[in-house]
Amino acid sequence: MSTIDNELPIPIKTIIKPVSGWQPINWQELRHYKDLFYFLVRRDVMVLYKQTVLGFAWAIIRPLFSMIIFTLVFGNIAQIDSEGVPYAIFNYVALVPWTYFSSSMTGSTSSLVSNASMLTKIYFPRLVFPMAPVFAKLVDFAIAFVFIGVLMVWFQIKPTANIVFLPLLVLLMMLTAAGTGMWLSALAIQYRDVNHAMQFLAQLLMYAAPVVWSVSALTARFGETARLLYGLYPMAGVIEGFRAALLGTTSMPWDLIGIGTISALAIAISGMYYFKRMEAIFADVA
Repeated sequence: MSTIDNELPIPIKTIIKPVSGWQPINWQELRHYKDLFYFLVRRDVMVLYKQTVLGFAWAIIRPLFSMIIFTLVFGNIAQIDSEGVPYAIFNYVALVPWTYFSSSMTGSTSSLVSNASMLTKIYFPRLVFPMAPVFAKLVDFAIAFVFIGVLMVWFQIKPTANIVFLPLLVLLMMLTAAGTGMWLSALAIQYRDVNHAMQFLAQLLMYAAPVVWSVSALTARFGETARLLYGLYPMAGVIEGFRAALLGTTSMPWDLIGIGTISALAIAISGMYYFKRMEAIFADVA
């Protein structure tokens, strides 16, 4: 009586090695991990408001209290020109995109450090970490944006036809946040000083942006050349664009938006390559 030996299949090993040098982002690989990305975005949204009494109302409270303080200090005491509209709404319309940019930039910067335990255990595209806050903070942005409508009704201000360009401004805002987040997150996991400097950096960038003042004041004092150079700061075009679309304080600043788009693309593309280059050492320095 003969028997046939059943041979067991030889297990296949997949070895993942870090790629050295400057490499582009593998978008196909990112698509395969879309479920992980969705989980991280959902986690960032839920954890922020878990066990809070006011819940999503904090999305309005943060820019609202800043608006009140800035209105008292810059609108009443310093009497900064608000281009023919009440300073409160002039400032709040700028605070909504700025708050999104600041919070998503801060969240992206600390994303690798706060998730260091995951970095050292399993493999997945590390880019999902700094990108998750960029999308998660859109929830806060949407809630705070609704309150702009309440203020516009209160002050009897009608939006202009340029409101159709708001989606373009939102995309530019997200692109700027994503590019900055990729740069800072890759730097922060290697140099922890970056995390400590974030509060100072966020305040510096806010006062550099036209949040409490308008770009027209800079143009009047320093000329058109200074205005165009200032456009290299992408949030300048975003904020002035929001005011032009919603309040009609000025014409649509296409020069600032155009220059800001080029600058944001440069930040994002260089941030992608730098993040990918440094990805191989994240688990070692985490």
